This record gives sequence, structure tokens and C-alpha cells, in this order.
Amino acid sequence: MVGNNAWVKFVREKIERDYPNLIVYGYKLTSPDTIDYNCVAWAAEDDETWWWPDIQHQFYWPLSVPREETIEAFQQAFETLGYEVCQGDVLEEGFQRIAIYANSNKVPTHIARQLPTGKWTSKLGSLEDIEHNNLQGLTGNPGYGEIACIMKKSISV
Repeated sequence: MVGNNAWVKFVREKIERDYPNLIVYGYKLTSPDTIDYNCVAWAAEDDETWWWPDIQHQFYWPLSVPREETIEAFQQAFETLGYEVCQGDVLEEGFQRIAIYANSNKVPTHIARQLPTGKWTSKLGSLEDIEHNNLQGLTGNPGYGEIACIMKKSISV
């Protein structure tokens, strides 16, 4: 990410405070912060809309999916994009994966998307986008909790 060294240092300190496992597992900043979209939209490859199942209907959510903050509702939202639940986070040619994170109450907290390199990309709420080496970098507390579900969809190669 291009930018002022002091600013990049400030951003990295903030990210590493909130997601300390990234220090261990590695990451890099890939874009500046924005409120245009969140992690759910980023995982769905939408960088113009904020996705969330809020009951006030302020944000986008697929019409056929219940507006509930449950792992099942998030799975259903990604099923509308062609994803299905699968096992494992290993890169598989011809498929793209996402990982749904959830807190100890089983409430979804984050979604990451696998890149063609096998690394992962995440939008940290309204903050920056990052590329991270594995899913464990965002787990824990602080962090996004644990990986609740992995899904994959077929892509052309």
C-alpha cells in the first residue's frame, strides 16, 4: 500500500493491536480504509455496497435470505452466489473459497476470501483491506473469533 510511512505505521499498529495473530502469521496492507463496503461484500467481490442482515434494511442482503446474524443466514447468502459448504482451506484449482468467522456466541463476525495464490484477502470492517497468509491470522480475541464455516464455489481457470 502506497502512503506516508508514519501513516502506514499508525495503521499497522492499530491492525496489530486488534488482530495480534497477524503479527505471527503475516499480512500486508492492500488498500486504504473506506466505508463503501465491508468484509461480507468484499468476500462477495462487491466493493460498492455494505452487506449486512440488519433488520432495519439499511444495508444490502439477498432478498431470499433471512435477515439474521446467524452462521446459517450467512451460508445462505453465499449460496445465492454459488458457494457450498466444504471442508478445509487448502487451495484447490477451479474453486474459490470463503471462510466465515464467528464469536463464541456463534454470531458471524467476519468473512475472508481466498486468492488464486492460496493466501486470503479481508476487509477489516470500515478499515483497510489486507492480504493474509492464512485464516489463523484473524482468529482469537481480540480478533474475529474462530472459523465457523468454509465454503467454495466453482470458478473458471
